Amino acid sequence: MKKIAIVIALLSILIISACKKSDSNLPTFKVAVIPAQTTGVVEEGYKKLEHVLADGLNRKVELIIYPNYNAVVEAINYNHVDLAFLGPTTYLIAREQSGAEAIATPLINGEPYYHSYIITHADSPWNNLDELLQEVETIDFAFGSIVSTSGSIIPSYELLQRNVFTTEENHNFKSVVYTGSHDVTALQVQNKLVDAGAIDSAIFHSLANSGDIDESEFTIIWQSEQLYQYPWVVPAGTDRELINDIQSVFLEITDPEILEVFGGASGFVVADSDKYQNVLQAINAVRPEMLKPKE
Repeated sequence: MKKIAIVIALLSILIISACKKSDSNLPTFKVAVIPAQTTGVVEEGYKKLEHVLADGLNRKVELIIYPNYNAVVEAINYNHVDLAFLGPTTYLIAREQSGAEAIATPLINGEPYYHSYIITHADSPWNNLDELLQEVETIDFAFGSIVSTSGSIIPSYELLQRNVFTTEENHNFKSVVYTGSHDVTALQVQNKLVDAGAIDSAIFHSLANSGDIDESEFTIIWQSEQLYQYPWVVPAGTDRELINDIQSVFLEITDPEILEVFGGASGFVVADSDKYQNVLQAINAVRPEMLKPKE
């Protein structure tokens, strides 16, 4: 009996080794991420995520930080990557253009939601957006990336409804700039380079918690309705078993350095694509051209 048990154990090891060898022959699993922030902490978190995915999927993983949102959408549309972390807006663009699928999303304090904020310096006289807009022609305003949900689309929709903003060329502000990322927007407000800016609420608080900005130097003068969190997205036609494996990896992530990258997340949950309807409505109002099918 003891000899039989040893033989079975040795056979099991050989089978596992063979499986691992087979898995190592799979093509590199490529992951694209967006430049929501530019800090070194983010880069370290991404490196750890790369290792976690490699271990969980049992294959080589390459995590690529793309220069802008549009490049990531193109990568997922044309199957240049196997997985991408997109904002709600860029996910909806990819879904419309190529059928991309949202499969997982972060939890912030246990909930898969965040907000868009409009922030000003604490020294500014405005307590709310109504007061700021009474002086709209004197205001230098900052958005993030032009396709950022919380840094552009949602606040643009709010300002459109208030009849002070249509496009970057057609508005009532003294000036409008697009900073390209949330942390740059926060620093421009903190350093009084602009009067007000739009930012992701989770990233704002994460920057404050990490000491990258001083929260006492800001006033939040407007908060949007709840927005469903950024999704992890796979190209159309991705194998269902692979999707399940990816979801399992994310649902088990507890490493704080990885979670910090995603707005100080508390974990991940399977995504619900029906939760993005309010963002879709805003895109159709302020940037309908974004949803045109790819040629």
